[in-house]
Amino acid sequence: MFTATDFIPTPYTSTIEKGNFEWSAPSNIALVKYWGKKDNQIPANPSVSFTLNNCKTITKLGFEKRANQNAFSFDLLFEGKPKEDFKPKIQKFLERVEVYLPFLKDYHFTIDTQNTFPHSSGIASSASGMAALAMNFMSLERKLNPEMTDEYFFQKASFLARLGSGSACRSVKGNVVVWGNQANIEGSTDLFGVEFPYAIHDNFKNYQDTILLVDKGEKQVSSTVGHDLMHNHPYAERRFAQAHENLDQLISIFESGNLEEFIKVVESEALTLHAMMMTSMPYFILMKPNTLQIINAIWKFRNETQIPVCFTLDAGANVHVLYPENVSEKVLQFIQDELVVFCQNGQYICDKIGEGSIAL
Repeated sequence: MFTATDFIPTPYTSTIEKGNFEWSAPSNIALVKYWGKKDNQIPANPSVSFTLNNCKTITKLGFEKRANQNAFSFDLLFEGKPKEDFKPKIQKFLERVEVYLPFLKDYHFTIDTQNTFPHSSGIASSASGMAALAMNFMSLERKLNPEMTDEYFFQKASFLARLGSGSACRSVKGNVVVWGNQANIEGSTDLFGVEFPYAIHDNFKNYQDTILLVDKGEKQVSSTVGHDLMHNHPYAERRFAQAHENLDQLISIFESGNLEEFIKVVESEALTLHAMMMTSMPYFILMKPNTLQIINAIWKFRNETQIPVCFTLDAGANVHVLYPENVSEKVLQFIQDELVVFCQNGQYICDKIGEGSIAL
């Protein structure tokens, strides 16, 4: 069994004065949702996600050795400009991971980051952002420890990303990623995301995700606050059990390619996530009227055409429309004809399953 201490390095064998790395890391969309966590970013239930391909963060990390080593030293640029309001989150991340990356105070870092999707478009950028940063730090650690294996590199990157943003651990490697201990999934762990280890039917290869931007404003409730509200939630225990059950169902669904059952699990998970928010104390509703209009339109379209298109939601108002590649033309026409009207400024993003982080 892995423990966090497995990621505390032995003394490094090499040195490096300065340099830079660059990685892109994608966002991901959970099919079985993670909602509720324990200390140290440990999930209250397991989750599984599709890794996205086009919605990603690109982060360049410059580093230079320095003399004064009693505090973290970094500049943060977003799209080339200083971004002070992001700095506290990075500072907190560095504090959390320092024990696993003991070189962090030895260098001054320049973190230059940008997203391929509009900032504050309601697409979670913390997952892609923290994953990209973790990949860069691991590239530096690999220079200090050249014997590092690929397996350790990716596991530790996912482990570190999790300490910045829980779902970021699912943005490191693989197209279908499981995070959280699940009895029937070999290698699954609360500490990092793992590639789904079993057969996946061709129906799910190159699955499409069109993200309808219903509301691009800041979320009314931060994810951290939302997760905390699960602590005294009247339905929390049943919800955590349900997530395990749904993940078990997906194992056989992925193998058989049964799209009908896939749709049931995925839509039920999305609605359950929002039901938990509506029944917490304080309670809140993150869906907008247009979110419901879209959901109803998808149900009607699916009923009338038998085309296996479904929706999922994150902790916000935007709708992810999921469908197999072979029905793309019809679904995109439907989106144009009936759903774009419910998007803010008619905006939506076409995406599909991707492979994870890429060194640039």
